[in-house]
Amino acid sequence: MRNTDPKSTFRGLPLTPEQDSEVRHYIKVRKQRGLPWDTSELSAMLKDMLQPPTDGNDEFDASADETKAASERAMSSVDEAMEPIEASEEWHAAMESEGMKGPKR
Repeated sequence: MRNTDPKSTFRGLPLTPEQDSEVRHYIKVRKQRGLPWDTSELSAMLKDMLQPPTDGNDEFDASADETKAASERAMSSVDEAMEPIEASEEWHAAMESEGMKGPKR
């Protein structure tokens, strides 16, 4: 496996080995076809590689926060003196109750 630290990657960019290989392959193919390789397409490819991916699901973060808050509220209904099975059943019942209330707005 090649050493792919920033000094050995394309233009010293912090690319993964797969990304560096993809960039070098793009350049090789463009050169073989006699086409310019330093194009806006290459720039866009590098920009995509260097920006962290977004899943476009910002609602998930809010949903996760709501679920965590509901879980914490459900835990308040569990008594430390309860048997583990009883505590689990109580917590699940409280979570169901929180779910029926719907999302907080």
